[in-house]
Amino acid sequence: MKQKIILLLLFPTLLTFLSSCTTGGSFLAHNVTTVELSDPNFKIVAKNLEGYSKAEYLIGISYSTGFLANTLALVRIGGTAKLYDDAIQDIWKNYKEKHGDTEGKKLVLVNVRFDTDILNLLVYTQTELYLHADVIEFEE
Repeated sequence: MKQKIILLLLFPTLLTFLSSCTTGGSFLAHNVTTVELSDPNFKIVAKNLEGYSKAEYLIGISYSTGFLANTLALVRIGGTAKLYDDAIQDIWKNYKEKHGDTEGKKLVLVNVRFDTDILNLLVYTQTELYLHADVIEFEE
């Protein structure tokens, strides 16, 4: 009898976790485009710009394995699942605030670095992503 009750309680719990939110974010430094900066046809226009993004979840866990941050949770209550994309967009927003519009300029992010900060509590988990990059502009 006890086994049936345990199975009846365990099945909905497992079903809930198997149908819940999951996200994985990584920045793998494998670029399709190679930019060679050996000619003096560029200038550094911004150094150490920061981009930030955050996601919050209920009843879950977040973990990092070096360059990879993952979350397995029941409900997302804040942020998006696109941490890396949101942080890149935040870098460009910060660039525009300090250096003006990007339209018509040949700009590239270089020296992209990232850090994650993960908070796990009993019913709440949070993942934060911080990106730092320099911006160069190619001249004619």
